[in-house]
Amino acid sequence: MQCGIGHLPGGCQRTMGLHCVLILCLFSGWAVGYKQGENVTLYVNKVGPYHNPQETYHYYTLPVCRPEKVHHKSLSLGEVLDGDRMAESLYYIRFRENVEKKTLCKLTLSEKQVDELREAIEELFYFEFVLDDIPIWGFVGYIEESGFLPHSHKVGLWTHLDFNIEYNGDSVIFANVSVKDVKPVPLEEGAGAAVGVVGVGGGSLTVTHTYSVRWFESPLPHARRAERLRDYSFFPKTLEIHWLSIINSLVLVVLLLGFVIIILMRVLKNDFARYNVEEEGGCDDLDQGDNGWKIIHTDVFRFPPYKSLLCAVLGVGAQFLTLATGIIFMALLGMFNVHRHGAINSAAIVLYALTSCVSGYVSCSFYTQINGQRWVWNIILTSSLFSAPLFLTWSVVNSIHWWSGSTQALPATTVLLILGAWVLVGFPLTVIGGIVGKNRAGSFQAPCRTRNIARQIPTQPWYKHTAVHMAIGGFLPFSAISVELYYIFATVWGREHYTLYGILLCVFAILLSVGACISVALTYFLLSGEDHRWWWRSVLSTGSTGLFIFVYSVFYYRNRSSMSGLVQSTEFFGYSLLTAMVFSLMLGSVSFWASLAFIRYIYRSLKMD
Repeated sequence: MQCGIGHLPGGCQRTMGLHCVLILCLFSGWAVGYKQGENVTLYVNKVGPYHNPQETYHYYTLPVCRPEKVHHKSLSLGEVLDGDRMAESLYYIRFRENVEKKTLCKLTLSEKQVDELREAIEELFYFEFVLDDIPIWGFVGYIEESGFLPHSHKVGLWTHLDFNIEYNGDSVIFANVSVKDVKPVPLEEGAGAAVGVVGVGGGSLTVTHTYSVRWFESPLPHARRAERLRDYSFFPKTLEIHWLSIINSLVLVVLLLGFVIIILMRVLKNDFARYNVEEEGGCDDLDQGDNGWKIIHTDVFRFPPYKSLLCAVLGVGAQFLTLATGIIFMALLGMFNVHRHGAINSAAIVLYALTSCVSGYVSCSFYTQINGQRWVWNIILTSSLFSAPLFLTWSVVNSIHWWSGSTQALPATTVLLILGAWVLVGFPLTVIGGIVGKNRAGSFQAPCRTRNIARQIPTQPWYKHTAVHMAIGGFLPFSAISVELYYIFATVWGREHYTLYGILLCVFAILLSVGACISVALTYFLLSGEDHRWWWRSVLSTGSTGLFIFVYSVFYYRNRSSMSGLVQSTEFFGYSLLTAMVFSLMLGSVSFWASLAFIRYIYRSLKMD
């Protein structure tokens, strides 16, 4: 069953209907059985430059064979977000019936249309068809350049396609197209010369498109057909599993964590032994000759400035932590196989809406604990902290896609659906979570009293400044994921199918562990210098990992990809900024809670009244 995003039913305007649409869009699709001779619909989908995966256009924007009336397939939410625009084709394919060079159509191309095809071929346009949820890729034409003097530049159009389809029982297992032993039709300047199936007349070309279909039996069952698609290599396989690099990274990170934990525990043990020599005396009667983190016990729990913004960061960070964990576990359960077009996009939208209650609860709960008064404003800030930048970035990117005619531009019905998911699900759940968090919030639980007058902070050495802590706290977590980050970028901004979800879960856990440990260590160094301004510093220290990720995205764009053009560049850098923001919020939240737990522990362990 498919969710018709292009033709939304009236009930989808209601809250319950919206829930149903989101759930159906996420879990749609099942095995289809065919009888001998039954029609197998082939959908044409999109075309685009080979090196710009996100710059795609409808297949029928090219001067190709098309029916008199185009019938589009109802698509799921994830498929629309992926830029899919499937439409029925003129190819007539029957299950397990071979076809030898059947005429598809005869086209008379004007000189302008020939130039359009030539330009598309020179930009390495490839097409994508879909047969029983199986993507089929092929190039629109052929280009060859040779020699220097004289220079040869040949452009040819493929007018014949051989469809090779594999089946098992009554199921389609795999399909692809081949142009082997097919001669391309040359598209020369000025509409070319008559060659084979091409006729010249008044600057126009008459081209006859044909196709063949061949069926092959496969031993692979339908349940494992995703393996066959993963082994197919129309796009180059750039992802080789570098197990040694991954293991080396994991070992280094584990050793780093071990050293940090051991050294910090030994230092703390010495501090406790020194500070707890005298067991008598209250919290306010400590020896003023002491130095280090003990002497600022009356200031360390002094609430920071910009309480509402801090709590919003913690709430949204907790939401993305929940969302990322849910996505990874759903992937481990096999919910994102290669035949579910855009399933991960649908899952991300559904989970983002449903986990909004987490951000509201965490933000308002902590905001109430630190004596925040404007909790309504806190809820509004929490709900818009990420959604506002997301909407602004999407508006710019979508406008450029719409201006260029790309299928990545979302139709109005999809925009209304996503907006409805936020208005009817996301925002209300944020409010509900905020109300529950406010009502269930307890006291802050500070081990020591805070004096009215803050203690003067001594001058700090350069290595304890915020910028240095951000550089250290951001680089170490980034180094823990640097190997895996390339795989993720090649999946998101390329055409690879990510399958290493078990390794991804391990890397994700190590990333959070490194962020927490580094934050604790940096917080200890900060407090040992008698600087009690740890609140925002703990968020910024490992939250700066997002900056390193954005710098890596620039490096990936320039050195690891062949992407170019306004459309592709705008989408890449716009969403890379949002990705960096997500990592900053998520790691900033983790590092703050780790630092808070650490500070409560060390001051509670002191023998003070």
